[in-house]
Formats: sequence, structure tokens, C-alpha cells
Amino acid sequence: MPNSELMPIGVFAQRSGLTSSALRFYADSGLLNPTEVDPVSGYRYYSADQVARATMLRQLREIAMPLAVVEAVLEARADEASRLLDEHVAKVVGDAVAAQQKAAVIKSVLGDVSSLPIVVLKGPVLANAVEQVLTATAREPGMPVLAGLCIEASHEAVTLTATDRYRLSTRTLVPAEPPRQTWVGTVDGDELRAAIAEIRRSALVRLEAVVHGIWLRMEDREDRYCRLLSEEFPDYRLMLASLSEVTTRVTVSKELLLRALEDHPGDRIALHVTDHGMNVRSADDEHPDIPLPATATGQSLQTWFELTTLYPAVSTAIGPDVMLDLRGHDQPVTIRSADRGDLTTLAMPIKSDHRSV
Repeated sequence: MPNSELMPIGVFAQRSGLTSSALRFYADSGLLNPTEVDPVSGYRYYSADQVARATMLRQLREIAMPLAVVEAVLEARADEASRLLDEHVAKVVGDAVAAQQKAAVIKSVLGDVSSLPIVVLKGPVLANAVEQVLTATAREPGMPVLAGLCIEASHEAVTLTATDRYRLSTRTLVPAEPPRQTWVGTVDGDELRAAIAEIRRSALVRLEAVVHGIWLRMEDREDRYCRLLSEEFPDYRLMLASLSEVTTRVTVSKELLLRALEDHPGDRIALHVTDHGMNVRSADDEHPDIPLPATATGQSLQTWFELTTLYPAVSTAIGPDVMLDLRGHDQPVTIRSADRGDLTTLAMPIKSDHRSV
């Protein structure tokens, strides 16, 4: 008879999250053999130290890992198992993207689906703009639009905009050919991000709209399809129009400001602006201010930011110098190139920390 420390298959199934039938299958596959099998009844018994392996087995199968790879992961050391997991996930993602593109091609020939030409843009310019603006996206449950990129085509220009509620980035592009008509849509950011490498390698990219997405038509490369999000993009123009007047303007080296943010020890920082320049300030007195040479006009001001909000807003700015327009300690700061205004980012401040001005 099995010893009292062993679990019958039903109890082990509850502990591991696997069904009894799955346990029998994995035993037959050699992945998880029972510790003991009653020779008379054929009942299978498992030990407590098999729960971890069974749980890992279940988790690996939940991400659709083939049995052969599952076995390799279970027997491998931690570093090798991590590599195998990364390879599997990369394959799943690649297969999903390929399936998505093939499905889009199939949909395009179902019935008589017509496309609407929107605009022609230079591929490298579009790729850079998409990368810059997509830094202001976020994945939030219930708000998929925050992971999207709004594309607006007018008769003169194309504007790309994204927001995660703490930042808003917008960039205006001059098209290679005048837009044929006005158009607005919010494109899935992840799908655009996946197409960036191909966009960058195409001299010209033609954007065409269909009912549920856009096509990126590229010469000598496979066309890419990106879904449109159904949710309405936030009315950012209303927010921009409601901003109060700028009270303080600072021009500073982008490289020096980024270096100061990187050297800063905390996750919250203050920009302390006076007529002598700007300091990057910590919340406590243990870490000295980092002074930066800067040209400042207007009122002296101290504004606090989360590093995760301010750093990407500065790092994506175009050119060697950035201009910061501040409106008060509790108002958004506008960050843009000191000599090129086609990429603009708004960064939301946070409540001030204890350290005073």
C-alpha cells in the first residue's frame, strides 16, 4: 500500500491545478511520473515535492509551449530555461504578427473592400516620429486608447499624437506629397511599433485607410496592416487651448539635463529655476543640487516631477537644446526643441515634496 505521505491523483490534481486526465497524459509522456502506482488497483500517487514541477508544467503549457520544449525547460538550469522561454515567446509573438498580417490580406480581398489614400510620408522620418510619440503611451485596463497613436491628416500636414494621461506627445510632419484629403484615426500602438523597422527601410510610405485599419504601403517591402482602435481619442486640442500662460521659460542642453536626471538618486525630482539658471533638486538635503547652465526668463519656480514622466519627455526631444515652458508648480510643462517645434511634449507635475525653495 502507498505510504500515508503520498497524495492520490485527485488531491494532487487540486494542488497542482492540473486535471486528473492531464496528469495521466503527462505520465504517459514521461514528463511527470507518479511516485508510486498501486500494482493491484493501478491507482497513482504523487509526493508533495512534485507539486512545484507539476505547477511549472501547467504554466508552460498555458503559454502553448510544445511538449519537447517543456521537457527541456524542466530539465534545464535556470539560465538555459530562461533562454528557452524567451525563444518560445518570441516565436509566439512572431507567429501572431504573421497571422494578423495574413488575416488582413484575406480581409482585403473579401467582397469589395476599397481603401482610401491618405498621405505619403518619408519612411525614415515617419519611423522616428512614431518611436518618439509612442513613448507617451500606456497599457491600462479599460482604456485601450491610451496605447494608441492618433493620426490626423490635413491638407497641409500630418500630426501624430499619443498620451498616457501624465504625458502628451505630438509631432507634426510635412508629407512627401500633399494629403489627398483630411482623415483622423487612432492606430494600435503595438502594431505600429512592430512595423517601425520596415517603415524605416522604405524611402516612401503610403498610408491608406480601410474600414477597421490602415495599410502602410512600402515599395520593395511587404505592406503592413495596423488596426484602428474604436475608442475615441482624448480631446487634446481642448487641453492645449486651456493651458495657462507661460510664466517661466528655460533653454538648457538636452545632454546635460539627461545626465543630471540619470545621476539623480531618487524617483522624484524638482526643476528649480531662477534667473541664474536651473538646478535638478532632490527631496532631501543628503543629495546636493545638480546645477545646470541654462538661459531662463520669467519668474523663479520649482516644479516636481516623477522621473518616469520627465526623462522620456526630455530624451525624445529633437536637437541639442530643449526649451521648457513652465506655468506654475501645478501646471503641465511644455518640452520641445529649442530650434524645432514639430515635436512637443507635455509633462504633468506632481505635488511638491518637503524640501522648500
